[in-house]
Amino acid sequence: MILNTNNPIYSVSSLTRELKNLVEQKYRFISVQGEISSLKRPFSGHAYFTLKDSKAQLKSVLFKGTARYLEQSIEDGQQVVCHGRISIYEPRGDYQLIVDSVDFHGAGLLQQRFEKLKSTLSEEGLFSAERKKDLPQFPREIVILTSPSGAAIHDFLKIWRQREFPTHITIFPVRVQGTGAATEIANALTTVNREFSQCDMVVLCRGGGSLEDLWAFNEEVLARAIARSKLPVVSAIGHEVDFTISDFCADFRAATPTAAAEALIPDAVGLRKQIRRFQDAITTSIYNSIEDYEYQVKQNRRLLGDMDFLFTNASLRLDHVSQKLHKIIADRLDSEQLQCNELFTRLQNCSPMAKLKIQQQRLEFTRDKFLILFTKSMESRETQLGRQVALLDAVSPLATLARGYSISSRIDPGNGQKTVLQDSGCTKAGDRLEIRLHKGKLNCEVLTTD
Repeated sequence: MILNTNNPIYSVSSLTRELKNLVEQKYRFISVQGEISSLKRPFSGHAYFTLKDSKAQLKSVLFKGTARYLEQSIEDGQQVVCHGRISIYEPRGDYQLIVDSVDFHGAGLLQQRFEKLKSTLSEEGLFSAERKKDLPQFPREIVILTSPSGAAIHDFLKIWRQREFPTHITIFPVRVQGTGAATEIANALTTVNREFSQCDMVVLCRGGGSLEDLWAFNEEVLARAIARSKLPVVSAIGHEVDFTISDFCADFRAATPTAAAEALIPDAVGLRKQIRRFQDAITTSIYNSIEDYEYQVKQNRRLLGDMDFLFTNASLRLDHVSQKLHKIIADRLDSEQLQCNELFTRLQNCSPMAKLKIQQQRLEFTRDKFLILFTKSMESRETQLGRQVALLDAVSPLATLARGYSISSRIDPGNGQKTVLQDSGCTKAGDRLEIRLHKGKLNCEVLTTD
């Protein structure tokens, strides 16, 4: 048998290591559904079990630090969905699932609901980066919506105490799992926006767990409450591998409550050290600059020599020139002022308003003169009219009638025309007459004539 010398020869450990790298790179995070069996809990606190179905089985391990965030302990016979990554245990050459979180029975349906709601809200734009608000770099007050008895808030407060930054923490107690928890958290978020409007941000804080445990943060009512919030909302839910709808809606997502505290609360100790370093650097720079300036001043003073004499003469010349310039400017201002006044007077006399005023005065004078002449003319004509009226009254027939006279007129029976009578012979018995008196008329019939 001839061996192919072109193929590399692996050691068991090198081959196992390469396979481990390949597997871990390809299966960084997966979800596997199956039944728990052969569960073992050694003194270390880790849980080792086999995840199996009807055709295959997969060795799995749940570390102690992860197990404490589960809602309930895992037991043999449970139907679960385990989330984690595939790795190879080199000493035995076994591949196994490193479990990060566990969804108990029914998690598959919940995962479908999760994906459907995620798609719907994403299409509406609730996850868009444009609507996310910026977080203040140095928050003064933070309101945390969480369960006061949970481990998550203790992890957050531990970092807060270590950092010694004067951020005021307000804990708003809410249920973080179970029926009605999502509505309670949404109402609490609305209350915080109304009653704590001066705070810098709101943090939704909860430890890890199964998909069922975290389901309150996958409800639509909470997602829309986060989107309506005027205050920035930070999602600090579960482990690094846990993602909820609230994570996508929030303005900032922290992998864990501890990571949220580290990201939101500045490190006062580190800041003080940094400030001291800056102060030392600035002080050193200032001292160095002062020494450089002192050296330059000494050098320039040595090169210039005694400048008092030059400055004194220059000061005297400056005073003389200043006085002369002041007099020239004053004389020029007086001359320009006289010329300006003259031009202003000429401008006023030639202005349209001045001419209009003169014409207005002339018009008023002409109007007054016209009124006087018109009044005299009217008075003269009234006098003449009075004389004519008196003369007319003197010769008026009406005046004669007023003295007792009358005017007699014969009425023609044929056409009704009236003829003034001057002679009684112009009438005969039976004629009709009209007698006009000073006041009124008389209709008469002639009986006899003389």
